[in-house]
Amino acid sequence: MAARAIGSGTISFGLVAIPVKLFSTVDSTKAIRFNYLTEDGSRVKQQYVRADDGEIVERSDLQQGYEFAKGQYVLFTQEEVKAMNVESTNAIDISEFVPLSEVERIYIDKVYYLGPDKGAGRSYHLLKEALSTTGRAALASYAARGKCYLVLIRPMADGLVMEQLKHEDELRSFEDVPLDHHDIEDTELDLAIKIIDQRVNEDFEPGNYEDVVRSRMSDLIQQKIDGQEIAIPTEEKSEAKIVDLMEALKASVDGKSGRKKATGAKAATKKSTNRKSAARASRKPDATKAKSTPKRKAR
Repeated sequence: MAARAIGSGTISFGLVAIPVKLFSTVDSTKAIRFNYLTEDGSRVKQQYVRADDGEIVERSDLQQGYEFAKGQYVLFTQEEVKAMNVESTNAIDISEFVPLSEVERIYIDKVYYLGPDKGAGRSYHLLKEALSTTGRAALASYAARGKCYLVLIRPMADGLVMEQLKHEDELRSFEDVPLDHHDIEDTELDLAIKIIDQRVNEDFEPGNYEDVVRSRMSDLIQQKIDGQEIAIPTEEKSEAKIVDLMEALKASVDGKSGRKKATGAKAATKKSTNRKSAARASRKPDATKAKSTPKRKAR
């Protein structure tokens, strides 16, 4: 089934304008959601209550405020809030083209597929090919939903994707994270590299992995639908263990190579068994021929 567009925009740079459609990269139907119910199975809804006395407040009676000091608010009408928002032109204005390799992944917030709108196929694919050839991506501003987003347009497969980025002042600095630096020994590094080499895959294949929690939840939900009870496992507290780094690295290398040898031995045993079975089968008379050959009558 063809994907449904969730929005539209126009990529523009210089005198070039490329109308595009936005598509979500996430399949929301895969998510498992629970609803809150009362004991008799009735759905409940959320309500706003006044913090001081718990009285229910209707949505139409709400107004927005900004807390500029503890317990002190400046109030805004809906018109004033709308005046703060930018005009949603859906324009994707490219400011510059940057090397794609220079954009750190920490900036990525959301990702959208971009598809050409009617009549924009040629210019869309021209931009895709130009970005692929130069190894660059387009940095742009996108005005939508009353906000202005920093976005990156880059090639992917046969088309383009738009990555919504965080602004730099939204991110914490890595310098705020205590790293407790240590000098690394050459022997430690060599062992760590061996472990990496044993698990190398030159291709990124996310299809090899599944959301095991979601799969388990789906199975348990089906059990409940079928009238079965869910067994609640007892929680076991894991004890933190201090592991010697070198011993752990050596054990990881030995364990991996041991598994390889065991797998090879198992395969060799299987091949040997198959050869013996084939040899026994070749010595047995052909049952079909035995049946089809007429017996001689005794004189």
